[in-house]
Amino acid sequence: MSPELVIVGILTSGIRLATPYLYAAIGEAFGQRSGVLNLGVDGQMLLGAFAAFYVTFTTGNLWLGLLAAVIVGALMGLAMAFVTVNLQAVQGISGIGFYLFGLGMSELLFKMLVGTVKTVSGFQPIAIPVLSKIPYIGQVFFEQSIMVYGAFLLVPIAWFVLNKTTLGLKIRAVGENPEAADSLGVSVARVRYFTVTLGGILSGVAGASMSISLLNLFQENMTSGLGFIAVALVYFGAWKAWGVLAGALLFSLINASQLWMKVLEVPINSELASTLPYILTIIVLAMSASRVRSPSALTKPFDRGD
Repeated sequence: MSPELVIVGILTSGIRLATPYLYAAIGEAFGQRSGVLNLGVDGQMLLGAFAAFYVTFTTGNLWLGLLAAVIVGALMGLAMAFVTVNLQAVQGISGIGFYLFGLGMSELLFKMLVGTVKTVSGFQPIAIPVLSKIPYIGQVFFEQSIMVYGAFLLVPIAWFVLNKTTLGLKIRAVGENPEAADSLGVSVARVRYFTVTLGGILSGVAGASMSISLLNLFQENMTSGLGFIAVALVYFGAWKAWGVLAGALLFSLINASQLWMKVLEVPINSELASTLPYILTIIVLAMSASRVRSPSALTKPFDRGD
């Protein structure tokens, strides 16, 4: 296989594999910008992935499957918002609890309702007229599924909302100084409910992008900790949409490279290659801790008082 084809293959796979990272990390970025850390992203993704797969498997309708993932993600997000905003639980611990719930519940539902690994016909690549005909570039960027296009379109939308709208100003104000935002008439609880629920929805969609677009199946713990990498990407991207995009592409290209190493039978230990994304996660977190400043109110509950 020629080097050009290998590079195109890696880039095409990297763009495709960035999809769940982008959905989950952008959703988490909204929550963290308002002051809420959600470590339950992976569990939300698993339940969203199962909901999308099961509804698609039983109805044959991909859009109903995607809707199911949105609903499940929204419910998980609302539950997380209630625990962190109303009950003011420690966000890290409650997030891990939601992760374990999503992991266990998705496995239980899979065993009860499906039993064995089965496949569905997922979203297929859509070639963009004219652009898809551009040599090399067309295949990489313009022959992807609608889930991939949606993930990349989400980046400029998130940037615009957070930086150019009144809603974005409220979100950033609540994440930096909730007391000052409250004194100006901004409802801290409503803003955090909105962002955490939105994060849940996008985590559900991230799971759906795996089960009915990338892999077209569901299996136990299919995310393999991808949700935690998404949380790390928010730190890597310094809570900015474009930074999250850069991090997602970095991780997905490394993942794609190690997959192509197996295809090309490169003489490297497969277990070592599979650990590369997780090693990079540790490095990213270590570097981000000293490089960026997190929102001032991140993980801090807000009590309005009387």
